[in-house]
Amino acid sequence: MLAAMPPTPPTPPNPGEPPVRDRGDACPGALRLHAADDGRLARLRLPAGLLTARQVLTLASVAEELGDGRVSVTSRGNLELRGLGEGCGAELAGRLSGAGLLPSETHERVRNIVASPAAGLDGLGHGDVQLWARELDALLCARPWTAALSGRFLFALDDGRGDVAGLGGDVTLIAEGPSVRMRVGGRDVRVGAADAPRAALAAAGAFLDAARAAGNGAWRVRELPEGHKPDVAGALAGAGIVSEPVTAAEPPHAEPHAGPPAPGPLGATALHVLAPLGRLTAGQLRALAASGGEVRLTPWRGAVVTGLAGPGAVATRLRELDAHGLVTDPRSPWAGVGACTGRPGCAKSLADVRADATPGSGHRSGGLPVYFSGCERRCGHPHGAWVDVLATGDGTYLVNGVPTPRTALPDAVAAARVPTANTR
Repeated sequence: MLAAMPPTPPTPPNPGEPPVRDRGDACPGALRLHAADDGRLARLRLPAGLLTARQVLTLASVAEELGDGRVSVTSRGNLELRGLGEGCGAELAGRLSGAGLLPSETHERVRNIVASPAAGLDGLGHGDVQLWARELDALLCARPWTAALSGRFLFALDDGRGDVAGLGGDVTLIAEGPSVRMRVGGRDVRVGAADAPRAALAAAGAFLDAARAAGNGAWRVRELPEGHKPDVAGALAGAGIVSEPVTAAEPPHAEPHAGPPAPGPLGATALHVLAPLGRLTAGQLRALAASGGEVRLTPWRGAVVTGLAGPGAVATRLRELDAHGLVTDPRSPWAGVGACTGRPGCAKSLADVRADATPGSGHRSGGLPVYFSGCERRCGHPHGAWVDVLATGDGTYLVNGVPTPRTALPDAVAAARVPTANTR
């Protein structure tokens, strides 16, 4: 895995926008825009990826009128708006706030919560982690001290199926029926399900205490040095939450690193689609909102649409979304293929990786996820086993470390997607 990025110098807010106080974390947000080669970039945190139909329509209009007409879905189920013009920050903030997408100006970058997107829809899992996400988000926004968390600190709420438990959360909750296993820095404790959101908040406070004591500018739990691990048990006791340690001999109830839901029906009243290379046009956003139900963006750069009338309505909506260019079938050559922004949007990229990642006529679907990166930072790469396709800048790529001409990429990638291949 990649080494942790070192702390960066503080970045001033954009002109005319409210000041953002942090500990040197320059991670972009909706109020702090990042200057990219294709214009300003805004990253909007969406706890559990949750959007109402009205909010989806607002984002479609904002993308068209202020940006490049598209949004990018991130590996945390958040959204990025690109191609924003200079001086649009105040209008952007006002429109997002009016749609209920900015509940706290001081906390908007710390609302990093992923949750099992199929929870409550397909009969799998334990516990309604979507409700946990709402409660945890409210707690985060209500506590002044939580604004000290970095824009990279991540909460992962798994309903027991194991889909988000392996996404590298700093605080991971795994539902096990009436109890919850909470994992922080490789150590597990068990708490009651009713206490899960408050327990996650207490664990975040324990991390901040440990980071201050360590003094190394840690943004995430894994960056804490030895001897400075969070005192989770003490924090839980201080919050009045009863907990018990989980021994190494107790296997988790969740299947470790279970995969994402396949594109297609999700239970009788919902569906899951993928955005090709993680990008959604304004038209595709409007198509997702057309049925008026809830939309849950996923860490696999897709969207779950809920509230459909039954299997027949699900089938009809899948056909409509397919006509809009969304991935509705797991056999699609687009399924499992991702890429960073690449050229021309990113100055650090060594290639137009999105163009090179576009499946050709001979592309074969299936197997491990594959990710095209324009530079060694590998922004947005998947977790777990994946095929690493890295641009080198001389017309070739490294496919899991093997030099490969651009013309030979389809065959090399197809071979590397076989699970027994050497993967990162």
